[in-house]
Amino acid sequence: MGDIALTAAQRSSLLSLQQTQTLSDRTQTRLTTGKAVNSVVDDAVNFFRAQALSDRGSDFALRRDEIDQGVSSLSTALQAVESVDNLLNQLQGIVEAARSQSTAERQSATTQFIEVGKQISELIEDASFAGLNLLNSTNSTLDVSFGVRTSSRLQVTGFNLNTTAADSTTGIFTVAAFTAANSSFTISNFGISSASFTSFGADNSNVSFATTAVQRISTGISNLRARGASLGANVAILQTRLDFTDAYVNELQVGSDKLTLADLNEEGANLVALQTRQQLGIQSLAISGQQQQAILALLN
Repeated sequence: MGDIALTAAQRSSLLSLQQTQTLSDRTQTRLTTGKAVNSVVDDAVNFFRAQALSDRGSDFALRRDEIDQGVSSLSTALQAVESVDNLLNQLQGIVEAARSQSTAERQSATTQFIEVGKQISELIEDASFAGLNLLNSTNSTLDVSFGVRTSSRLQVTGFNLNTTAADSTTGIFTVAAFTAANSSFTISNFGISSASFTSFGADNSNVSFATTAVQRISTGISNLRARGASLGANVAILQTRLDFTDAYVNELQVGSDKLTLADLNEEGANLVALQTRQQLGIQSLAISGQQQQAILALLN
């Protein structure tokens, strides 16, 4: 059986309806997705340009999480430094108070001094974030990458605040205040033996012991604050890069959207116009078929 014969007018009306339906489907897709470019078929140039911007935004979004973790790691170390600073001030206060204390009070102060020192060591060992402790080893390194370039990064080398080496440049003290295992605090390294600490004479004949200890603790506080200043500067760098990355990722997405997003007002108006055109096309197809209906009427 051959194909059904249609008049030229009918074929023209039918083609127009098909084109209108195609445009209507495309417009509905744009309204649904909010994008004028949904695939490479829609606009190859803008599709790939937008894809490149989106991919770069995704890469930097991953870096953003790494930077944020770096900020948390440094902030943890910085908080620990501030806490150790408070404990060092307690040490200094214990020695200062001993100048005017009785022998029994100084005996108690000796125990307090050693315990506070031990807590300094323990606090430093506990200052770990995600397995990284920047305060108990010079081998610890925080490495944060800012982008796809290998040179775009920040590396922060850790300190060993608990070092037992008297000549260390990373420790708190210029004396070996801690034992090898960092399990105890040696009061004698501050110029005070336990016996001397508890036997200041009534005339303060041993006051030089206290003076030496206060000076060494004061030096330790200065050293610690220098480490804290270094950590604080690096936190500021990471926070700046974090803010920049947030803004940059947003701009990349905005740029991608400019190339692909549809004007919903325009597409809504298009859909109304297409629906009207579709109704007119149906009417046109019906009119073009009236001639055949007239012939049918004659036959009847």
